[in-house]
Amino acid sequence: MYLTISKRFEFAASYRYYNPALTSAENERLFGRMAGGEHGFGGNFEVWFVFSGPIDKTTGMIINVSDIKERVGELIEQRYDHKYLNINTPPFDKTIPTLEALASQLFEEVALLFGDSSASLVTCHLSDLSQSSATAYEKGKIERHYYIEFSSSRRTCSPNLSQEENEQLFGISASESPHGHGYKLKVTLSGEIDGMCGMIVDDMTVHSVLDELYQMLDHRYLNDDVEILSGMPMTTECLARVLFEWLKERLPVVRVKLWENNWFFVEYGDTVGCTMSVRSEFRAAHRLHSQYLSDAENLKLYGKCNNLAGHGHLYKIEATVGGDIDERTGALFPLDQFIEGIDRAIGPWKFCHLNNDTDDFDDFPSTSENMIKILGKRIDDSMQISLHRLRIWETPNNRFTLRKQK
Repeated sequence: MYLTISKRFEFAASYRYYNPALTSAENERLFGRMAGGEHGFGGNFEVWFVFSGPIDKTTGMIINVSDIKERVGELIEQRYDHKYLNINTPPFDKTIPTLEALASQLFEEVALLFGDSSASLVTCHLSDLSQSSATAYEKGKIERHYYIEFSSSRRTCSPNLSQEENEQLFGISASESPHGHGYKLKVTLSGEIDGMCGMIVDDMTVHSVLDELYQMLDHRYLNDDVEILSGMPMTTECLARVLFEWLKERLPVVRVKLWENNWFFVEYGDTVGCTMSVRSEFRAAHRLHSQYLSDAENLKLYGKCNNLAGHGHLYKIEATVGGDIDERTGALFPLDQFIEGIDRAIGPWKFCHLNNDTDDFDDFPSTSENMIKILGKRIDDSMQISLHRLRIWETPNNRFTLRKQK
């Protein structure tokens, strides 16, 4: 088991992509309008810092979220927020402030802030709130992510099944009348940084490939109109696999993530194989309080979360299972069974006070770190397939993730 806590921050800055060793024409070829003008242009950034470490038995936490907020918030305010990065924020006076470079620099700076902690920084994920983002990992690994959206119709079915079998497995989605989705595709690249552009692959090349894919898929009937999908089971799992294979021939792609809607997506790639994820939510109250601490110590540690009458959240969860695609059906696992398994697992916590109405937290604090361990086992026990990953959002800024292995 590998447990992490993620904390979200935002900052606004101006910047430009410009390599002084290149001509203006070469900069424009590599960066397009991102080459900007002499005074730069603006962007709003979202950044997640991900920490891992043991859960402290006394506090129930990997690390105090307030400590992350204080230390990292001060750094971002002083170095990044409302700055012209190319002038005000070294090393970007000499280095192109690409998302890859920014994520790497932020990782290095924040990691230094927590040398005295039992938790360590393992990931920094940075987005400019457009159709692109980057992730820096411990040991220097970098990934770049691009997103495209397209609208297509389809009939969910396998040519290897009878109509009766398709309807039994896929329900109304197997109807002979097609249905449609607004798809979102996340494409992840990995590799060495190119010294000329400061990216794994320059944006203009990537966007050219993604535009070709978009033209192939957008406003098409996927079962009949797209040659690369011909003859295969029309499932989200198989669609993600085909798109990954097509992209890998053209770019250093390591995985893709395909959203069919805002609560269901499939991921496919070299290292992850195939996974499918479902999102859900529940409302619950709790009080953060440790039996190992005095009332004064609890108040100092948990602050307003130690309120005697409790407080509450709309918890959002994301459960992920992984395995092999059944080549006959094109499915990884029946979606309806997945949804039912999650509903059974979160049912005892819906509309209740976790401390007072359940006995799950009689022996330890009801922190999200402890909640996710209990919920993960409960989902495992409720289905015939084991979890690959589980996430809980306590708030839009605080996320907790449990993986079966790192």
